[in-house]
Amino acid sequence: MSELLTADRIDELGALGAKSPDPAALVAELVGAVDEGRVADPDDTGYALLVAADILVQAGDLADALTLTTRAIAEQPEDDPYARSKRGGLLLRLGREDEGLAELTVLRPLLETDPDATYLIDDLADAGRTDTALEWLTAALDAILERTRTQQHESEDAQDEAAAMTYGLAQRRHDLREDMGLPHDDYDNLADRLRAASDHALDALDDGPATLLFWPRAEFEALLARWPALADDFPATWDEHRAQIEGALANAASLGGADLGVVAGTVAGLAAFAGDDPIDEETLDEYADSLDEAGVTAWPPGRNDACWCGSGSKYKKCCLPRSRS
Repeated sequence: MSELLTADRIDELGALGAKSPDPAALVAELVGAVDEGRVADPDDTGYALLVAADILVQAGDLADALTLTTRAIAEQPEDDPYARSKRGGLLLRLGREDEGLAELTVLRPLLETDPDATYLIDDLADAGRTDTALEWLTAALDAILERTRTQQHESEDAQDEAAAMTYGLAQRRHDLREDMGLPHDDYDNLADRLRAASDHALDALDDGPATLLFWPRAEFEALLARWPALADDFPATWDEHRAQIEGALANAASLGGADLGVVAGTVAGLAAFAGDDPIDEETLDEYADSLDEAGVTAWPPGRNDACWCGSGSKYKKCCLPRSRS
């Protein structure tokens, strides 16, 4: 019997897709494993088909990519909005405007509730519908900020999620408007301020391979409670903090950085390190350098491994999508 197709192998084939001299062979391996029931984890069947469809898109075969995407939706036991968005985008690109826009419009509310849903914007933009993409991003930001203003008693998790979504949507909107040559507006200014908050993490990567100092949720809250003056050096919420770290690491990796990782800080450890000295950005950097290398968590983890941030969720469901924001 032929080898089982693992999640790691699916990822490997997907990474090869853009540069392979024989994309058809990669597609054949993926689809063949699905047809023969050789996907190691049956839950990855739809994912294998979507990766195959993406390879076909890169090769310019949109019609066959649509067929595989439609099949991926049918193969998955639960509704998959990501796959449906891909299908809608492909329909648009194939000139089936009414069908494609209808498919995507049904998913539009996800932009207000799902931090990962910016794939809708990507699919609209790839199909040349940048005006629609911009309209949807603006409406989603309006709705989220209005909800934040009027629902004062939301849980802390809900507030953190709203902050993360605001960050991701504002950055995507900013980049899209910049590509369109549009002048800055209030949301673009907001995006600039949020992006500036990640400068501290990015600066730590200037000298090459680096480990970033990360504060787990309880430690993050204790840190700012003990030294309120540090609030200017950190984002407003822990969720933004971990999004900042994930984004900085993804940025470094895209620039060729290697041996990247995170090391968790503790308030007790920082206090012992600094003694009576004031706690400032330079002290934080020195404290990070002092931490034992044995405590470093390598980045990135595998898609199905526990996320580096300590949430207990798989990386692919937790911080991985933040690096695409």
